Amino acid sequence: MNSPLIQLLTRWLVLAVGVTIAAKVIPGIECTDGLTLLVVVLLLSFLNVILKPLLVLFTLPFIVLTMGLGMIVINALLFLFVGKVVDGFHVGGFWSAVGGALIVSVTNLVFTRLLTPAPAARPAKPRKPDDVIDI
Repeated sequence: MNSPLIQLLTRWLVLAVGVTIAAKVIPGIECTDGLTLLVVVLLLSFLNVILKPLLVLFTLPFIVLTMGLGMIVINALLFLFVGKVVDGFHVGGFWSAVGGALIVSVTNLVFTRLLTPAPAARPAKPRKPDDVIDI
């Protein structure tokens, strides 16, 4: 029922909502129009698929040392890079990028929890009578 295309479009929609919320809430992040938002979402998705795994691999000791907080730095750097590349999308500085990355991450977490169906409870296995007494 959930085709890969629907899942991809849903992820893009959630990312677009996160970027929009970040642009409204965080001072220093501005997105001029819907076409710019579409370009930002596509570029962030592309960078998350291609560049982020390489960055995580090379910075793994830093990520482990900071107990995962290094991932926020990587996300902020990608956010900042997209702000430099895309006309009409402005990220004021590193701390604005950190705030935007945090909002996008939280939005992604919340929507993933809401949109993912709960796993069905498995029925209990019937027990076979045992002739052995466990002590």
